[in-house]
Amino acid sequence: MGQRVTLPSNAQGYFAGEGPAVVVIQEWWGLVPHIEDVVERFAGAGFATIAPDLYHGKTTKSPDEAQKLLMELDVDRALSEIMGAGAYLLQRPECTSKKYGVVGFCMGGGLAQHAAVNDPNCGAAVSFYGGFKKVVTDWEKLEAPLLLIYGEDDKGVPAEKGRELGQKLQKLGKKAEVVVYPHATHAFFNDARPEVYNPDAAADAWRRTLELFRRSL
Repeated sequence: MGQRVTLPSNAQGYFAGEGPAVVVIQEWWGLVPHIEDVVERFAGAGFATIAPDLYHGKTTKSPDEAQKLLMELDVDRALSEIMGAGAYLLQRPECTSKKYGVVGFCMGGGLAQHAAVNDPNCGAAVSFYGGFKKVVTDWEKLEAPLLLIYGEDDKGVPAEKGRELGQKLQKLGKKAEVVVYPHATHAFFNDARPEVYNPDAAADAWRRTLELFRRSL
């Protein structure tokens, strides 16, 4: 079982496991039980893992409230807290890697991309249907390998946008892979939401994520 910890930034986080470092970034709902479960799944797979609480204690099940929390989020502060969570992990005795991996979902996917570009301590990144219009990313600075994951039926973060980004990154000489799952919609990885969960796509995306982190960290 994981535990709540206090990060140097005074933000809270949910920590579990030992091994290479992985930072998990929440969806727009906040640091909800599903994200804690993802942390524990990474711990079970052999990683020292933390999810920083970017909303500082607030969570919601309401899409309208989630939209409000998303719009109120200070991107620079969130990036600082994500990077701080990575630095915190790398200093913990349970950690065995010199760099951390970052994975995020929806809003968190956009922030995972942002962290990968801005933090040299980030050794690999996975973005599940990542989109966050408030984030402007300088892709020239990207050094870490990046896995971009989308659902073909996602109306909120279209897979075509991911394909375009993947092509752009490959032209820049970056290590970027795009995976698009047919018959999968937005948030298909979230098994706490049966109306969108796609077990086959989720299982394959999980396998690819673990392989990237084991290879890169």
